[in-house]
Amino acid sequence: MGVNNVNEIKNKVELRYAKESENESNLSCGNNLSFLELESGDRVLDLGCGRGIETIDAAKLVGESGKAVGLDLTSNMLNVAEENAKKQNIANIEFVVGDIENLPFENESFNAAMSNCVINHARDKSRVYQEIHRVLKDGGKFVVSDAVTKSPLPESIKNDPLQWASCFGGAITEKEYLSSIKKAGFKEIEILKRREYLKNGYAFISLTIRAYKAR
Repeated sequence: MGVNNVNEIKNKVELRYAKESENESNLSCGNNLSFLELESGDRVLDLGCGRGIETIDAAKLVGESGKAVGLDLTSNMLNVAEENAKKQNIANIEFVVGDIENLPFENESFNAAMSNCVINHARDKSRVYQEIHRVLKDGGKFVVSDAVTKSPLPESIKNDPLQWASCFGGAITEKEYLSSIKKAGFKEIEILKRREYLKNGYAFISLTIRAYKAR
């Protein structure tokens, strides 16, 4: 995939979510907080936080001694997220514009990370999980919900920026996806939820995954 195509994919993803920030559509494909088991004082990272709904819920769970940080590619979404946090007087929260393949945080900054239907947009899933591993503290964990395929998608779909932006063209097989997590160094990889369905005529799987960084 050429550089121009990669940049176009990123632009299409940004454009889609800039528009989504103006409505109330549900962009989630899983409920991760119930599996993340956050504790008071934890620092938690929400990748692709969107309007910040789950980031805000996480901030409430970790309490004043903890902190929730939401990261998103789209500044429009983060503007909405910040307003939502202000409405609820949430102080232990921060929203950052950033790319999930190059996280703007120091090593071992967080106890936990979560993401909901976002990593399928990334060009390099292995890079994303390496970055999550890097910013988690030893013994830290993530819970991610995402879409994968049963069989590889055709190249024509993989190279279509509009298909990537629609949570379709960037999906890889379940085997490839889990391999990227293992290669990043995570242990105790668990499939918490699994749902099979058809998308545009192709066999897809919605997974909720939990894994840990070794102590």
